[in-house]
Amino acid sequence: MKLTNTLILIFVVFILNNKTSGQVKNIGLPQIKNYKRTEYKGGTQNWNIDQDKKGNIYFANNSGLIQFDGTTWHKYSLPSGTAIRSLKIDDTGRIFVGGNDEFGYFKSDEKGILKYFSLSKLIDKRINKNINLIWRIHIYKGEIIFQSFTKAFFYKNNKIHIINAPNKFQFSFLVNKKLYFQDKVLGILEYKNGRLNPLKGSTFFNDKEIWSVFPLPNNKLLMATLEKGLYITDGNSVKPWETEANEFIKKNTSLGGSIIKNKFIVLNSVLDGFIVCDLNGKIIQHLNRQKGLQNNTILTSFIDNKNNLWLGLDNGITFVNENSPFTFFDYSYNIGTVYSSVVHNGYLYVATNQGLFYHHWSKPFKDEPFMKVEGTIAQAWNVQVINNTLLCASNSGALVIKENRVLKILDKKGYFGFKAIPKHENYVIGESYNGFSIFKIGSDGIEFVNQVEGFDETTNTFEIELDENYLWLKKDPYLYQMSLSYDLKKFESIKKHTQISPKYKGIGSLQYVNKKIYFQTNNHFFRYSQEFESFFEDKKFGDLFKGMPPINTLIEDSYGNLWYSFNETLGVLTKNKKGGFVKNQAPFSNLSGNLVNHYISVNTIDPENIFIGLTDGLTHYDSKIPNTFITKPKVFVESFSFPEDTILTGNLSVSKDFYLPYSSNHVKFTFSSPTYENQENIMYSYKLEPFDDNWRNWSTLAIKEYTNLREGNYKMKIRAKNSYGIISDTSEVSFVIMPPWYRHFLAYLFYIILIIAGIYFISNRIKLKIRKNRYYETIEQRRLYLEKESKIRHEQHELEKEIEKLKNDKLQIKILAKDKELVNNSLQVVKKNKVLNGIIHKLKDIDTNILDDSTKFEFNKLHKSIVKEVNTDKSWKDLEKHIKNVHFEFLKRLKAQYPTISPRELDLSTYLLMNMSTKEIAEIMNISTGGVELARYRLRKKLGLNKKENLIGFLMTI
Repeated sequence: MKLTNTLILIFVVFILNNKTSGQVKNIGLPQIKNYKRTEYKGGTQNWNIDQDKKGNIYFANNSGLIQFDGTTWHKYSLPSGTAIRSLKIDDTGRIFVGGNDEFGYFKSDEKGILKYFSLSKLIDKRINKNINLIWRIHIYKGEIIFQSFTKAFFYKNNKIHIINAPNKFQFSFLVNKKLYFQDKVLGILEYKNGRLNPLKGSTFFNDKEIWSVFPLPNNKLLMATLEKGLYITDGNSVKPWETEANEFIKKNTSLGGSIIKNKFIVLNSVLDGFIVCDLNGKIIQHLNRQKGLQNNTILTSFIDNKNNLWLGLDNGITFVNENSPFTFFDYSYNIGTVYSSVVHNGYLYVATNQGLFYHHWSKPFKDEPFMKVEGTIAQAWNVQVINNTLLCASNSGALVIKENRVLKILDKKGYFGFKAIPKHENYVIGESYNGFSIFKIGSDGIEFVNQVEGFDETTNTFEIELDENYLWLKKDPYLYQMSLSYDLKKFESIKKHTQISPKYKGIGSLQYVNKKIYFQTNNHFFRYSQEFESFFEDKKFGDLFKGMPPINTLIEDSYGNLWYSFNETLGVLTKNKKGGFVKNQAPFSNLSGNLVNHYISVNTIDPENIFIGLTDGLTHYDSKIPNTFITKPKVFVESFSFPEDTILTGNLSVSKDFYLPYSSNHVKFTFSSPTYENQENIMYSYKLEPFDDNWRNWSTLAIKEYTNLREGNYKMKIRAKNSYGIISDTSEVSFVIMPPWYRHFLAYLFYIILIIAGIYFISNRIKLKIRKNRYYETIEQRRLYLEKESKIRHEQHELEKEIEKLKNDKLQIKILAKDKELVNNSLQVVKKNKVLNGIIHKLKDIDTNILDDSTKFEFNKLHKSIVKEVNTDKSWKDLEKHIKNVHFEFLKRLKAQYPTISPRELDLSTYLLMNMSTKEIAEIMNISTGGVELARYRLRKKLGLNKKENLIGFLMTI
């Protein structure tokens, strides 16, 4: 008994270790990416695959060498343009290739472009014509071996020696650091010390074409033949490998294969894709065209540096992500969008948009499509097991499922799901399209009881949980708190909450965790206190989600793990043995965007079997597989180009600066990251120093252009972030944009010399100018002195003239004053004479006859003296003469301008200029005032003045 237990324990440990260390899953489909020839721009058939240290993948293709760096495909052809059938990459990065009558290697030039170097030219020309087709290349003890059907060429230190096939080579193999050749007559030959040594019993394979040899434990070898199946040999005997794998190969023909971590063998087939088997020949995985491959004929397979699988097909290339804990059930398994899943009575059930489907649940998992449960044809929202009864909530109603068919329709209304009711054993409440219903599970099965009255709203996009007192329903934007009556027929109270905390707005999610109901908003978790009728925060529970983005769904699985969703992605807090939680989020980032929003479905059967619903099927997750698949990505500047040239730096380890002319200041970069799983989620961030101050935002674009850069030193830095959120180390390329000729160093030197010469020339010119200026300044000062002296004299003369004028003006004023005074005196004399004339006339009227003689004598004497006084007074004539003398110039100008003017009019003009009144003028001219007015009128007419013009003002202007 002890021995049995020990053996069982050893077997379990072996199985667990094998499961943990291996990456190939036997359930679902791995992620598959097909590349058509229209993408890689090459021929149809791909014969061999290898990978360099940077992670770039190379394919031996019908049209030449195909290179893939995760972003861009490049094709390089042989000089003859023929197909390449074999390739191998050494540690220095040389890519050795072989074709028909040609072999050599590709190596990067100084720009990173692969250049071909022929090695077949090193051999004798006579032999060169009979190289034949190079099928295999090996790197063995420092030598590069090129194997054709007729010869093996050994290349080392730029020399080649040749071993001819004893009869005819088939293929060669490097296994366990030993090199083997298959000869058509001698069997399998081991190459050792420059000789070919036949292996005992290997002539058994003379009628069989061996395509691959795999190492097995205990120094055994597995031979994969083209049409005869698989054989195992220990060096002494050969026997068929009687396994599932052998049956598959015998049926579908083998084209070799590859080995994964010495634990799993990939076997290529001609007719039905490939299989992966363990070292015991048990088939773990089988993929073909029906399951996602683009072609069923696998010419070659290759395991890359992340233990993922590349397939060279008869038409195309395929990448299979074997190194992942996720596999998928998609349309090839007959299922669509999955909303829920559950295991019951040996079957896995999934609720989809097309109905309820089932699949056998057994170990090993049988690889076959899902079948539809009979009677389900509409949207299925949920599938649950309550009290060992399988219930399906669908658009067709509440369904009871038994023996993979609908046993009973409990209610024809559409339902979203069911919950067991606390304190009411065997009672179930179902949420329908318009409220809630009660069901009872009895000995005869489950039955519909009644519709719960008091709430008949649609509950789409809902969440409900029940505790011992309330049914909680989250229906945006409200949280309903409802209490069921004891008889479950109605809601006794319904209370709506718009928030659960004054501090945080909104209601994020409603969840049942550790037998408690939590209410979440902004990653703060609250519970309800019936005693205080209020919500209170559980900070300890909320600390688990501190620093995370706001979650929208939280689910506790059967193992106490907490699954949460945010921004359409998923994460899990895995519960450990100590009751704590370990955050695990990165692996699920590849599911971002594929989760069913508001209907997150996680079904944890055990840690190795977790099913998650997707918009396009179902994914299986094995949490026991270690996260070795999450590695730091690499990133390269795939190409660096400018208008005059392109530099492919992806093949180079760039350590030098590139110098660009200023005319090429328009540069373009393309990026690559040789990360092939979830390739569409690779993102890049870059920074051109010193042009960019900060790193640019993450983007899936793998190209960037900069235009019109100024001269200077630049450094392009690039980072990549894979789908798990891991950021690569920084890759960089330095380059220098030379200045334009007018800003070149020599130009500046020329400018400095020119400036110095200019300064010297200008300085001398200035000095000469200063001397000339001083000379001319002296002359100018002399001239100015003379001018100033002349001006002073002129001003003195003008001043003297002004003084003279002032004196004359003063004298003239005095004369005018005297004239006025004289006129006044003359007028007084005129008045006096007038009075005397009046006296004379009155004296004439006196009758002197009545006077005595003495009186008469005295009277006559008086009369004579008065007449004498009047006749002898010449003051008027003097006045008239004086006036004419004073105003001589005026009268002269007036006469010159108006020759027809009369003397009387000249006198009138003079009197008017003197501002004499009409009465005064009348007295002087001895005419009446009317006569003065008439004279004025005639004068105006002769001067040509109209009525509005002032006569005196006009005369003053003359």
